Amino acid sequence: MDLTVRLGERGGRTSAIYAALVAAMTDGRLHAGDRLPPTRQLAAELGVSRTTVSAAYDRLMAEGYVEARTGAGTFVSAAAAPADPPVGRADGGALRPRASWSLEPLERDERTRYAYDFRPGIPDARLFPLDVWRRLVGAQLRRSALPEAYAGPFGHAGLRAAVARHLGRSRGVLAEPDDVIVCNGSQQALDLVCRVLVEAGDQVAVEDPGYDMARRAVVAHGARVVPVPVDRHGLRVDRIPPGVRLVLTTPSHQYPTGVPMTLARRRALLAWADQHDAAVFEDDYDSEFRYGSRPLEPLYSLDATGRVLYAGTFSKSLLPSLRLGYLLAPAGLRPALAAARQVSDWHGVLPVQAALAHFIDDGLLGAHVRRANRVYAARRDAMTAGVRDHLGEWFDTVPSAAGLHLCVRLRAGLSVDDRRLAAELAGAGVGLEPLSPMYDGAAHPGLVLGYGLASERAIAEGLPAARRVVRRWVTAS
Repeated sequence: MDLTVRLGERGGRTSAIYAALVAAMTDGRLHAGDRLPPTRQLAAELGVSRTTVSAAYDRLMAEGYVEARTGAGTFVSAAAAPADPPVGRADGGALRPRASWSLEPLERDERTRYAYDFRPGIPDARLFPLDVWRRLVGAQLRRSALPEAYAGPFGHAGLRAAVARHLGRSRGVLAEPDDVIVCNGSQQALDLVCRVLVEAGDQVAVEDPGYDMARRAVVAHGARVVPVPVDRHGLRVDRIPPGVRLVLTTPSHQYPTGVPMTLARRRALLAWADQHDAAVFEDDYDSEFRYGSRPLEPLYSLDATGRVLYAGTFSKSLLPSLRLGYLLAPAGLRPALAAARQVSDWHGVLPVQAALAHFIDDGLLGAHVRRANRVYAARRDAMTAGVRDHLGEWFDTVPSAAGLHLCVRLRAGLSVDDRRLAAELAGAGVGLEPLSPMYDGAAHPGLVLGYGLASERAIAEGLPAARRVVRRWVTAS
């Protein structure tokens, strides 16, 4: 431990050490059961004799603050714990965020467990080949060639090359390693883009409904969110107002509705961006998992003028906690993005990035995605049928051929507070998300149900349980 002791004259040093240790116990820095440093070590750190420290320990022991354990050392006793919690600084201190800062952290209780976990966007960790991954990461950590200093801001060179090859095979995207920026997920990719493109007060168009964390990233940079409605063809390009600097979109599998953007809309969006000198941020967040349909061509591949920034993530195909993703950016933005990455977190965790490069190049990612896709396809079919059979009286399913969730909308003529309904369902052990908070404007009640975590058995049991709750909440309007 680091012990700050104000050492005075020689005769008062024992008392000073005693007082410093008592203060550490009473203000919560030392807890019952903590081991004190050996007297020889603490004496060397403080520059005093060992006898001086031993005398302070003897006094602490005599007064019941510490206890000696033969062969183990000196430990804080249970009696030394403060009767009341330590008092912190008044009102949390004098500092506050800037006046324009309005965000609070989102609450995520990782300890919550649902009997039927239908939360969207979460893959099943049980499908991930953890033993293989552990071996790859361990091999990288054992390598003697690990960089000893900071590396380039765009990430591990091997992973950049592997991502470029992977996108060519899986998404038909023509990319070179120099095009790829390794990021801590697509959320960091968006943050970097906002740093270099968006001024405070700029307008940024977002899909309505849309992903709340994307909205929050825009707000964090002082820009103004402009919601643009989504219909069955995707983003309504004709509703994007002039003056928008950046458009955020999920064209391959819109979040949360699941609808794909038609080719006509894609071309219209690119033409609009050219006409208005705007940029487009394409989030291809779960394109790996498709069921019975061909993958749609990304906007990035249709872009002939370099206006699209293409972001992807391995959070769905691997694990969200690994925080690995990528950004493809036009050459004119790369120097600025490199500088933004350096001031953000420099380059990420290189051994993990190197392990992922091997995971991709050895064919392990492709094999894992194919296995997981079969499992998720069966769960999607079970969820689609179960929603129709048990919730179809009140909700219509938005057709979707990809991803890890389904969106259902409340039928016309019915009324429900989907936020309160979701809370009631959670209390009954059914975890899911309400749809209306994903809209910026008027509420459109519905539910978003994920099948990444839920087995077919859980779906078969959980949807009847959900029906019993929903029946009590939905009323005629």
